[in-house]
Amino acid sequence: MEELVSSAHGAAGQRENGSKFYNKDFWRQENLKYAKPHFRLEKAARIVNSLSGGRPVDLLDVGCGPGTLGTLLAQNVRYHGIDIALTAPAPNLLEADLMTSPIKFADMRFGLVVAQGFFEYAGECQDQKFAEVHDLLTDDGTFLVSYVNFGHRDPEVYWPYSNVRPLRDFRDSLARSFTIRRWFPTAHNWNHSEPNRPILRMMQMPLSINIPVISPALGVEYFFLCTRK
Repeated sequence: MEELVSSAHGAAGQRENGSKFYNKDFWRQENLKYAKPHFRLEKAARIVNSLSGGRPVDLLDVGCGPGTLGTLLAQNVRYHGIDIALTAPAPNLLEADLMTSPIKFADMRFGLVVAQGFFEYAGECQDQKFAEVHDLLTDDGTFLVSYVNFGHRDPEVYWPYSNVRPLRDFRDSLARSFTIRRWFPTAHNWNHSEPNRPILRMMQMPLSINIPVISPALGVEYFFLCTRK
């Protein structure tokens, strides 16, 4: 893990000097990868639809990319998204650089806030962004956030990441702003990637459990379900 943290510090330094990982051109290209649903996003949609319980609820997707999550949600979930590089304008989408601007959408508060693949890029802004999400979540709302398991048996660290830390550190930081109700791997896989084989996807899509010894080594990413303290 010392090696991983060192590489993350290097990426953060590049950001401070040039901010090239935050600019719109970088994210416009990056977001193209997520126009089609992938395993983690499909599982997040499944969790959100279950949490909503059929009741009308406003959801904010932090770092929404092309807004693909919104296409998978039940009609009772009113989707809103924020991203630095939107692919198309819409009344329910806001374009903003969330590393230089606060996470907010007008004066709204949200019963559900989702942040997937966002905090690996948050660098030294992580705690501040947690506080901002806390402030816009309703009293009975839920924050669903994902984070890569950098303790995987064979970790792969994507080169733009600026926030590479042990899962325990991320969880402890999250717990300072929220009550963590549940946390579990998005999937288990021998390789540090979401499952691609149909049978493995089908088996792991409904699973939301921690398996002692196995999950810390084979959990690809983790979901955390949190509420306001």
